[in-house]
Amino acid sequence: MYTAHTDRYADMPYRRAGHSGLRLPALSLGLWHNFGPDRPVDTQRAILRRAFDLGVTHFDLANNYGPPPGAAELALGDALAADFAPYRDELVVSTKAGYLMWPGPYGEWGSRKSLLSSLDQSLGRMGLDYVDIFYSHRPDPETPLEETMGALHSAVQQGKALYVGVSNYSPEQTREAARILEGLGTPLLIHQPRYSMLDRRPEEGLLDALDELRVGSIAYSPLEQGLLTGRYLDGIPEGSRAAGDSPFLSADKVTDDLVGHLRSLDDLAKSRGQSLAQMALAWVLRGGRVTSALIGASSPRQLEDSVAAVRNLEFSPEELTRIDEIVRLATA
Repeated sequence: MYTAHTDRYADMPYRRAGHSGLRLPALSLGLWHNFGPDRPVDTQRAILRRAFDLGVTHFDLANNYGPPPGAAELALGDALAADFAPYRDELVVSTKAGYLMWPGPYGEWGSRKSLLSSLDQSLGRMGLDYVDIFYSHRPDPETPLEETMGALHSAVQQGKALYVGVSNYSPEQTREAARILEGLGTPLLIHQPRYSMLDRRPEEGLLDALDELRVGSIAYSPLEQGLLTGRYLDGIPEGSRAAGDSPFLSADKVTDDLVGHLRSLDDLAKSRGQSLAQMALAWVLRGGRVTSALIGASSPRQLEDSVAAVRNLEFSPEELTRIDEIVRLATA
């Protein structure tokens, strides 16, 4: 039987999510990939155990994570029953709805029927009575925002979620969502945007809006689908995302010029005593504007390497300038 490490809270920093009482670990574990039937159950279980032992108390999911869709929630449900039942009150479990999950007009987007039906299904797969955070995974251009936010509010009123969030919303949509939720009496807790050294879009108004609204943030893809790791420093390796048919990273994006810039970033990371992945995670967390960064892992060892990023989250002005210079060339 699994027994968690007694010193699991010794090294991980925890940050308050916006204007709330909830504190999240600086690094949270995303179960987007690596938690489907094509992955060994023992490896999945070992990753979750090691994460919790290192102070990663937040497990982030969505209804369609796997593959196939729903597999990640089923895998977590098995792990919760086998390993984490005594620790449920120490865990933050989040899930989302909005992307395609089942056939027909109610299997995606942001209608009340879709969101609340999806949440019920998610709770069933995970064997939970409630999730800690329930997200609208993407804005629905054809459903009134009042209906989508009203569904999130209902999830809290029904006791099926403690907090609510949004993901992939623009600054303007986020402001309006927060206004609607405030009027309903269920504050917007957190926004989950894509953010990395190579994808700066949240700096174009979203982070300012979240500061103004006192809403937390949790960044996904902080390693830019693996580009900001050591995996592509010598080109495209066999078995990598870019070498396959992944819709998230194609081989044509991994150019010789980009690889050269990644090597420059790696050199800077080494001068800081970090791997490229560790520096990329630290960069997202710099200054405290981002509450938490989502990491994925295919093994406990990879997880440990990522978590070590919290040992050095400070950057000198010269380092930040150098990173900006390299990234400007890499994204030109």
